[in-house]
Amino acid sequence: MNKKLLPNLILAGGLIFVAVFAEFLTPLDPYAQDLEGALTPPNSVNLLGTDRYGRDVLSRVIIGSQTTLCAALLLLLTISIFGSLIGAICGYKGGKLDTFLMRVSDIFLAFPQMVFAVAVAGILGGGLFNAAAALAIIGWTKYARISRSLALTIRTLPYIDAAKMAGTSSAGILFFHVLPNIAGPVLVTAALDIGTIIMELAGLSFLGLGAMPPTAEWGAMMNNGRSMLQTAPWVILAPGFAIFITVAIFNLLGDKLRDVFDSRNKD
Repeated sequence: MNKKLLPNLILAGGLIFVAVFAEFLTPLDPYAQDLEGALTPPNSVNLLGTDRYGRDVLSRVIIGSQTTLCAALLLLLTISIFGSLIGAICGYKGGKLDTFLMRVSDIFLAFPQMVFAVAVAGILGGGLFNAAAALAIIGWTKYARISRSLALTIRTLPYIDAAKMAGTSSAGILFFHVLPNIAGPVLVTAALDIGTIIMELAGLSFLGLGAMPPTAEWGAMMNNGRSMLQTAPWVILAPGFAIFITVAIFNLLGDKLRDVFDSRNKD
């Protein structure tokens, strides 16, 4: 394993570990209300203070990682697999199917992604699932374009001709020769895209189009605390800092993965 990549993998793995086992890592019940202790500053019991309902902010940030990060990873997995498969089929097979699907992707790419997602999420209604669906509708196009361009190159290579002469079916060539060879660039794109998806999901929740109360989600937490920035800044700064750290870690991971898979940086 590349030594330069290891620290980034450890940090990203640590975030995923926290998200998966968040329920066991919260020091207090993230949904327990205590109105008498509302907006308490950080102290020995509530390390990051409490919100307007007296809920422990640290516990809500930790459990919010499960909501935000797991939703982002599931969305990324969906759009990267679907988009890559569509792009690989179009690039390898060509023809009318390629023309039709690429024109569809052109239509989606004509809209600013976040503006389109806000419009779709507004039509579908609030909820984290609807917010993720809104981003998925337009998010797959990037992976389809990348996979198609790589498949167009791969299908002309000698080993593809050799596979055809050996009697390998088109489906076999696609799944055993084309898709494995586009996995590297798609993985790099996905790693760089995690941060963007996290911010988009948090942005939709901040606008009231994502996670609904009382669900602990970083964007929704910032929305609930925006009016208390001067009086109780910890309510909005804690989830904001969590978003910043998470996005930074995954962006650094994406940069290192790009260095690993970029043949120009290899000896």
